[in-house]
Amino acid sequence: MSIDPLYSFAGFAIGLLVGMTGIGGGSLTTPMLIMLFGIHPAAAVGTDLLYAAATKSCGTLVHGLARSIEWRIVWRLATGSVPATIATLIVLSSMNLESRTARSLITLVLCVALLTTAGSLIFRTTIVRIHRSRFRPLDQRRTAFATAFVGAILGLLVTISSVGAGAVGVVALIVLYPPFR
Repeated sequence: MSIDPLYSFAGFAIGLLVGMTGIGGGSLTTPMLIMLFGIHPAAAVGTDLLYAAATKSCGTLVHGLARSIEWRIVWRLATGSVPATIATLIVLSSMNLESRTARSLITLVLCVALLTTAGSLIFRTTIVRIHRSRFRPLDQRRTAFATAFVGAILGLLVTISSVGAGAVGVVALIVLYPPFR
């Protein structure tokens, strides 16, 4: 089995961009696999999720050792994302992922996730400023619930499209946890 140099170059370019910006792995990898290499959307999402699991595990280890993880927030996000992911996987497993319907669903969710991610990146400062000027910070109980809800939305998005956790999640956390000013 030989390695196509185009895959290596694409992986290097995406790794470079993600390393420089910290955001965008799924936003770049999944569409690239679909459009540039002609990979079926379900296979592209699965491939990106497996790759992300490996790289994010290394990042988690480094940040864990540096004690730069707010575990309380992680558990709150997981409270929503894990059940949403399981439910989404159950629904997806009942579908024929090779079908036109599954391809259309994945493509639609991927488009929504990419547009949401782009909007989050472009308008992050504006979103945070407007939110802070119009809304008071939530009490601790409501913040916990909202964080779990955000986790559920991200779990759904990422399970179907592999996109959204970075940019969208960061904006949501900045809004929910104002001390991160």
